[in-house]
Amino acid sequence: MSGNIVNGCGDGHRDRDGDDGERVGRRDDAVRAAVEQGLLGPDAPIVGLLDVQGIRASAAALRRAFEAVAAPGTVILHAFAVKANPLVPVVRLLAEAGLGSEVASAGELALARAAGTPAERIVFDAPAKTAAELREALALGVAVNADNPQELMRLDALVHAGGAASAPLGIRVNPQIGAGTIGATSTATATSKFGVGLRDEGAREWVVQAFTERPWLTRLHAHTGSQGISLSMLARGVAETYALAEEINARVGRRQVDTLDIGGGLSVNFASEATEPTFAQYARLLAEAVPGLFDGRYGLVTEFGRSLLARHGTVVARVEYTKSSGGRRIAVTHAGVQVAPRTVYVPGAWPLRIAAYDAKGRPKEGAPVVQDVAGPACFAGDLLAEGRALPPLEQGDLAAALDTGAYYFGSHYSYNSLARPGVYGFAPDGGGGVAFAVVREPQTVAEVVAESGGAHADALTTLHATRSR
Repeated sequence: MSGNIVNGCGDGHRDRDGDDGERVGRRDDAVRAAVEQGLLGPDAPIVGLLDVQGIRASAAALRRAFEAVAAPGTVILHAFAVKANPLVPVVRLLAEAGLGSEVASAGELALARAAGTPAERIVFDAPAKTAAELREALALGVAVNADNPQELMRLDALVHAGGAASAPLGIRVNPQIGAGTIGATSTATATSKFGVGLRDEGAREWVVQAFTERPWLTRLHAHTGSQGISLSMLARGVAETYALAEEINARVGRRQVDTLDIGGGLSVNFASEATEPTFAQYARLLAEAVPGLFDGRYGLVTEFGRSLLARHGTVVARVEYTKSSGGRRIAVTHAGVQVAPRTVYVPGAWPLRIAAYDAKGRPKEGAPVVQDVAGPACFAGDLLAEGRALPPLEQGDLAAALDTGAYYFGSHYSYNSLARPGVYGFAPDGGGGVAFAVVREPQTVAEVVAESGGAHADALTTLHATRSR
């Protein structure tokens, strides 16, 4: 079935990135405080909440996990995959926690810079970079991984023109080791659009030759996949990349490849509160499978996103109405496809746990009842959860979509012109309460109109065909 199934290794409970029970307690306190402070209510029926303490704990756990297996002095850059949560305050928080930024578009590069991420801690990996975007990245000193031979030719021209004085440059490769449980997030298949397929005829030799001809190429990059990819498959992808780096360096007779970008892709267990696999489990497995990776000869770059943020975000929506149809209870809420398009359209791969709260933000009690949790969009499939056993939701109650800190805040879908919800970070206030900070203001209806061409209402009615003579 789904993206919930992941491979662990060892005793995950010893490696949890922060205490799971404490995280649940902070979440419950935040939902109640959001109601009490007016962030949630009849006139504010949906909100996104981010656990600042949890995010910091995840960043610290990631750094600690890799430092524990690496030789002293190994240079490691953990670059947060900005696409997972493209909100400037989030990127700034992670930058202050010692992380860089992995960006996949000019917009994400701008977000990383706005967040204050230093250029030397940014990696640009977009599969469709324009010449202008490459030029800007190199001028800034941002690391760039060429996706294909045509992009490498563009880099050739820029390097020869003196436009890459300080930018680390590399090539992205695809080890072509297969798919995980979710095809759409498997990037190491035989026909993946990403990187140079190493098992294609002549491709491996082309990569080696590309490095021998370009002494300024110093990095290899591979990203095996994301949710639904097992730890063992991730490790195989890294091992393939390491072996290629060793081959290149042996061919040129020196350590030309000095940095390996091993991507991210650690799955999240969406089925329960248990945090596994953990960063520590993955780092130990890599150290066992690819011992030379951590001996200090290579710098390392990682690109984790979902595994850093998912656990620490919650979308909370008010139940506007309850009804029954065909004997099934339905709670109609304000959270649906606009905040959770993957879950709505592909529920088998992207299921979400739902927590029920009463109108005051307290965990709801009562014998579970099978019910649907529906969103506000105007089509039948707009369901956050179908046939889910939950305490009976009533009008005015709250339904919380858990583990939504990655992708759910950054992939708003404007179906029915539904407005983007406000997003707030929260942390203990030191006095037994909860303090909130605005991360993104809730979108207004006026902003929806402006974004939809409101300033150009007459553009089409005043456009007239010109008669040809």
